[in-house]
Amino acid sequence: MTAPVIVLPAAELDLAEAFAWYESQRPGLGRGFLDEAEIVFRRISEFPLVFPAVEDVVRRGLLKRFPFAVYFLPEAAGVKVYAVLHHRREPGIWKQRLG
Repeated sequence: MTAPVIVLPAAELDLAEAFAWYESQRPGLGRGFLDEAEIVFRRISEFPLVFPAVEDVVRRGLLKRFPFAVYFLPEAAGVKVYAVLHHRREPGIWKQRLG
Protein backbone atom coordinates (compact mmCIF):
# COMPACT_ATOMS: atom_id res chain seq x y z
CA MET A 1 0.00 0.00 0.00
CA THR A 2 1.33 3.43 -0.88
CA ALA A 3 1.32 6.37 1.48
CA PRO A 4 0.34 9.84 0.27
CA VAL A 5 3.31 12.16 -0.20
CA ILE A 6 2.70 15.64 1.18
CA VAL A 7 5.22 18.15 -0.17
CA LEU A 8 5.30 21.06 2.25
CA PRO A 9 5.46 24.65 0.92
CA ALA A 10 9.18 25.11 1.65
CA ALA A 11 9.98 21.93 -0.28
CA GLU A 12 7.73 23.09 -3.15
CA LEU A 13 9.82 26.27 -3.24
CA ASP A 14 13.01 24.17 -3.31
CA LEU A 15 11.64 22.31 -6.32
CA ALA A 16 10.57 25.50 -8.10
CA GLU A 17 13.97 27.15 -7.59
CA ALA A 18 15.87 24.10 -8.81
CA PHE A 19 13.54 23.76 -11.80
CA ALA A 20 14.10 27.41 -12.76
CA TRP A 21 17.87 27.11 -12.44
CA TYR A 22 18.12 23.92 -14.50
CA GLU A 23 15.73 25.29 -17.09
CA SER A 24 17.90 28.42 -17.41
CA GLN A 25 20.92 26.20 -18.07
CA ARG A 26 19.23 24.18 -20.83
CA PRO A 27 15.57 24.15 -21.86
CA GLY A 28 13.99 20.86 -20.83
CA LEU A 29 16.54 20.12 -18.11
CA GLY A 30 14.21 21.56 -15.47
CA ARG A 31 11.51 19.13 -16.57
CA GLY A 32 14.05 16.31 -16.27
CA PHE A 33 14.80 17.41 -12.72
CA LEU A 34 11.10 17.36 -11.76
CA ASP A 35 10.65 13.95 -13.40
CA GLU A 36 13.55 12.59 -11.36
CA ALA A 37 12.11 14.08 -8.16
CA GLU A 38 8.77 12.44 -8.97
CA ILE A 39 10.48 9.05 -9.25
CA VAL A 40 11.95 9.51 -5.77
CA PHE A 41 8.56 10.61 -4.41
CA ARG A 42 6.95 7.44 -5.81
CA ARG A 43 9.62 5.24 -4.22
CA ILE A 44 9.21 7.10 -0.93
CA SER A 45 5.46 6.58 -1.14
CA GLU A 46 5.83 2.83 -1.67
CA PHE A 47 8.77 2.04 0.61
CA PRO A 48 9.50 4.94 2.98
CA LEU A 49 11.40 2.85 5.53
CA VAL A 50 13.90 1.59 2.95
CA PHE A 51 15.56 5.01 2.85
CA PRO A 52 18.27 5.71 5.43
CA ALA A 53 17.54 7.80 8.49
CA VAL A 54 19.80 10.83 8.67
CA GLU A 55 18.78 11.90 12.15
CA ASP A 56 16.18 10.39 14.45
CA VAL A 57 13.23 9.56 12.19
CA VAL A 58 13.97 11.91 9.27
CA ARG A 59 14.94 10.00 6.15
CA ARG A 60 16.71 10.96 2.94
CA GLY A 61 16.15 9.89 -0.64
CA LEU A 62 18.69 10.77 -3.32
CA LEU A 63 17.97 11.73 -6.90
CA LYS A 64 20.08 9.75 -9.38
CA ARG A 65 20.78 12.26 -12.16
CA PHE A 66 20.88 15.41 -10.06
CA PRO A 67 22.84 16.19 -6.87
CA PHE A 68 19.74 16.63 -4.71
CA ALA A 69 18.32 14.94 -1.63
CA VAL A 70 14.70 14.68 -0.49
CA TYR A 71 14.32 14.95 3.31
CA PHE A 72 11.11 13.43 4.58
CA LEU A 73 9.35 12.09 7.64
CA PRO A 74 7.09 9.03 7.45
CA GLU A 75 3.94 9.56 9.51
CA ALA A 76 0.69 7.66 10.01
CA ALA A 77 -1.21 9.93 7.59
CA GLY A 78 1.45 9.84 4.91
CA VAL A 79 4.96 11.00 4.14
CA LYS A 80 5.81 14.67 4.67
CA VAL A 81 8.57 16.11 2.47
CA TYR A 82 10.32 18.94 4.31
CA ALA A 83 13.09 19.80 1.87
CA VAL A 84 14.58 19.03 -1.54
CA LEU A 85 18.14 20.33 -1.29
CA HIS A 86 21.27 20.40 -3.40
CA HIS A 87 24.07 18.40 -1.81
CA ARG A 88 26.21 21.53 -1.47
CA ARG A 89 23.64 23.52 0.48
CA GLU A 90 23.82 23.85 4.22
CA PRO A 91 22.70 20.41 5.45
CA GLY A 92 20.97 21.82 8.53
CA ILE A 93 18.33 23.69 6.51
CA TRP A 94 15.90 20.77 6.68
CA LYS A 95 16.28 20.65 10.47
CA GLN A 96 14.99 24.23 10.78
CA ARG A 97 11.86 23.25 8.87
CA LEU A 98 10.78 20.52 11.27
CA GLY A 99 9.66 23.16 13.79
